[in-house]
Amino acid sequence: MSNVRTPGENQTLADGWALKARPSGIQQWLALTARINRSAFKSGDLAVALIVPLIFTLSFYLPLKYVMSLRGVDYSQFIMPIVILQSMGFTAMAAAQRSSTEATTGMTARIQSMPVVTLAPLASRMTSAILRSLLAMGASVGYGYIIGFRFERPLQAIEFLAFALMVGIVLALGADALGTLSKSPEALSQAITLPYLILGMLSSGFSPDTGFPSWIRPFVRNQPISHFAYVLRDLAAGGISFHVLWPALVWLGGMAIVFVPLAVWAGTRRG
Repeated sequence: MSNVRTPGENQTLADGWALKARPSGIQQWLALTARINRSAFKSGDLAVALIVPLIFTLSFYLPLKYVMSLRGVDYSQFIMPIVILQSMGFTAMAAAQRSSTEATTGMTARIQSMPVVTLAPLASRMTSAILRSLLAMGASVGYGYIIGFRFERPLQAIEFLAFALMVGIVLALGADALGTLSKSPEALSQAITLPYLILGMLSSGFSPDTGFPSWIRPFVRNQPISHFAYVLRDLAAGGISFHVLWPALVWLGGMAIVFVPLAVWAGTRRG
């Protein structure tokens, strides 16, 4: 029997070998995610995710604990939602910095020139952001337990962390889109940091809204960070009512409607 193959058989074998040599979308996603995580570990970004919650916890709990206790507020329970939300904000800032750096250094264009699944780069950046969010949440809860924060029921703890993670993912998607479209990572970092810190300070996260001047209380009560803090605070206390939950879901859903398509468009566009 002859071992000589026809040209058609050779082409079929070549196509099969090329197909086997090309990684699947999942393999590409895993490889890109591992690259980002290695870079984040070497640069210290993952360590920052553990340090930022500690800074927020100590910076506000220690000076305000006594003042809040005079007003009948258990400040260890009160402050933890905003500590986690601020940590989610810093995760979003890191996502913006990462996508902006890759866009400006040409890495995004280089990946797009390869046979890579269109959404794999965005998915890998979001996976890295989720990992950082989980580290930040774990560190925040750990620091909270040291100062006296407690969950009333285990089920509410799961819901608490799940809601915080959803907020973190939506923020990271929006920040990633802005980073991909930005021409300067440094300018973008400043542009994102300042508004988020202002919203955090002008919220009911660090202090009850009654501690603000009357003219600004409507804004403090109704802005998204305050509503997210209300939900997390109630979940930690063991229950949540619909009138507290629905405004936060409206804010979160509205942000997702804007940020998800924007992130997909920014992450898949060329040029």
